[in-house]
Amino acid sequence: MSKAVQTLREAVAAEACSWLGTRYHHCADIKGAGVDCAMLLVRVYAACGLIPASLDPRPYAPDWHLHRSEEKYLGWLQQYGALQTAGQPEVGDVVAWQFGRTYSHAAIVMGSGPRAPIIHALRPAHAVVWGQLDDVDLAARPALRYRLHALIEAISEHAA
Repeated sequence: MSKAVQTLREAVAAEACSWLGTRYHHCADIKGAGVDCAMLLVRVYAACGLIPASLDPRPYAPDWHLHRSEEKYLGWLQQYGALQTAGQPEVGDVVAWQFGRTYSHAAIVMGSGPRAPIIHALRPAHAVVWGQLDDVDLAARPALRYRLHALIEAISEHAA
């Protein structure tokens, strides 16, 4: 792995860790005060320069995923990332899970492999917490993994 790729992955991991313990609050995005799972990802990746700082998917209702089939959550992931169907999850990847009718919860991958640790803003825990990809409440749900284009470009530059 190149130094640039490693530095990007380390930056994502450090920024995600800096949000640990922040209370869960729907549509919030203030470190130490409140954040939800969507805004956690947006703020972490924006802080690392991997997506525009102006990206803001709000507003969204807390239960939109129960009543609609539109994949609102995946919108920015599909715009700024690429679906990964091969290989193992890596630090900095995003995994999104289906809750209700749509993909409506996601986490930042903090390790590699199928049992990788994750950081996510979890409503039942009421905070940004550590978890694992194979946590019982997540493992049985349909999941998609994305890698941000900026990270893919850094990896490609190293391979060239």
